[in-house]
Parts: sequence; C-alpha cells; structure tokens
Amino acid sequence: MKKFKQHQIPDFNFSKAVKKPIPVQCFQIDEAFEVETMEGVMKGKKGDWLMVGISGEMYPCDKAIFEKTYTLLK
Repeated sequence: MKKFKQHQIPDFNFSKAVKKPIPVQCFQIDEAFEVETMEGVMKGKKGDWLMVGISGEMYPCDKAIFEKTYTLLK
C-alpha cells in the first residue's frame, strides 16, 4: 500500500482537471451548530455555512473556506 504525506507531493506525471461547477444549497448560520454527516457528527462555528450536496447530504463549511471556493448565485 502506498502512503502519501501532506506537503510531500510525489514525483508523478500529474494530469490537470477542473472541478465541475455543481450548484449546492447553502445557508450561513449565525450561531454554533452540529450536523449529522455521512462521516459522523460535525460542528460548525458561528458564521460557517450549512451545505446540502447533490444527493441531499449535509455538512458544515468553514466561512473562510466558503469565501475562497464558492460564489453565491443570485
């Protein structure tokens, strides 16, 4: 079994890919919260987002990560 460590990128001939633009539902929560996810219960902080994926799965998204990776649609 191969093992990979953070920040030690292997010397592979990597391909490039772009993540598909898949719309998800989201709502910013103004208090700490917990949500049951497929990986277990996860906690969100005040200002984090509650996300609902394409299969109805829910998960929290850190506010800073949301701002870097998502664009709100009108």
